[in-house]
Amino acid sequence: MALKNYIPNALTCGNLLCGCLALIKVFEGDLVLSACFVGIALVLDFFDGFMARLLKVSSPIGKDLDSLADMVTFGVVPAMVMFKLIIIAIMQHVYDLAPATKGWTIYPPLTPDSANSYLPYVALIIAIFSCIRLAKFNNDTRQSDSFIGVPTPANAMVICSLPLITAFQPGFQAIISLLNNPWLLCILSVLMSVLLVSEIPLFALKFKNFGWADNKIRFIFLALAVILFASLKFVGIPVVILLYILLSIVNNIFLKKEV
Repeated sequence: MALKNYIPNALTCGNLLCGCLALIKVFEGDLVLSACFVGIALVLDFFDGFMARLLKVSSPIGKDLDSLADMVTFGVVPAMVMFKLIIIAIMQHVYDLAPATKGWTIYPPLTPDSANSYLPYVALIIAIFSCIRLAKFNNDTRQSDSFIGVPTPANAMVICSLPLITAFQPGFQAIISLLNNPWLLCILSVLMSVLLVSEIPLFALKFKNFGWADNKIRFIFLALAVILFASLKFVGIPVVILLYILLSIVNNIFLKKEV
């Protein structure tokens, strides 16, 4: 078999490796470095599909491998990041502890008699619904050129951006205060999980050509995303994902579901 057949799967395995390293960093309490590994995995996840299309190689094994890697990196990792964020939020309220400027220290474990000791387990719903999302994607013929529900990488981007916002953008105190509320983090976990399996059609960033008429929604989104990232930095990540959902809804209503 030609070497080119292995390139997409090698990139997918790199995605999985980054997911495993991200998990290790969550266990060590370094959510910032964990988010960095997820960012690298996002790049690898994009290029494994890109290379498969470019080299015109695909296989059932490659498809399954991609979903399994995504389940770890974009399903389990964001669930554990949120799990840790909720613990940190509870600790800040119970013990008046604050996270370090450039990362997180390892807090003592919550004991059964701690306030809200079972609250962090709500975050595990993210892993469960990510698994359902990936299974639906693999078996839903409607999602060959677009998405139904928020993709797992987009969900992971939102969740893993939260520790980056707290660590590197202290000027956004209003947002950071919200992230210190364990109940709001639980609500966010449920909301993002529901969006994963929702029936909202979302456009894909796949260009069949580069004409304006066929891709105006994509060009508009990319232009606004660049502006938001440049002006808001890490805060721009959840804002861009929200913009993606809103533009998709507008696209569905007014632009006749252009995909």
